[in-house]
Amino acid sequence: MTPLLSYGHVTRSVVHFDDLDPIGIMHNARYGVILERALSLYWAQRGLHFHGGAPSHADAVIAIREFQIAYQVPVRGTGEVDVHFWLDDFGTTSAVYGFRFLSTDGRTVHAEGRRVLVKIDPSTGRPSPWTGEFVAEAEKLMREPRRLEAEEVA
Repeated sequence: MTPLLSYGHVTRSVVHFDDLDPIGIMHNARYGVILERALSLYWAQRGLHFHGGAPSHADAVIAIREFQIAYQVPVRGTGEVDVHFWLDDFGTTSAVYGFRFLSTDGRTVHAEGRRVLVKIDPSTGRPSPWTGEFVAEAEKLMREPRRLEAEEVA
């Protein structure tokens, strides 16, 4: 049973044999891959995906600027793990995700971190503003409600 959380989203993921290192724990490099799959699934279900080598939407074109992770308790062996992710912040062209890898009962935090990304204009390779569609969906992932700046309210 996926634990109920008051913010963000939880995706149940599977750790396979080839995700393990020689001593039977999940290899450190696999956390990023499994996180990417959880995020990709979430956004694909909302229309942001790649098909035939092309993005479905301008907001699907991103570049990772930063990835930080702290390992707490190893994931031992194959089986299921929950990936809990949320947005801590997003700006005009960037977004800051927080994430945790949890046991399926929600009692153990295996790893936690943050991932910063930038939306890219595919024709220029430069940062590009999010669309209103992304902003509306992104607000649902916020850990804390956004505080509007004075100029946004006016």
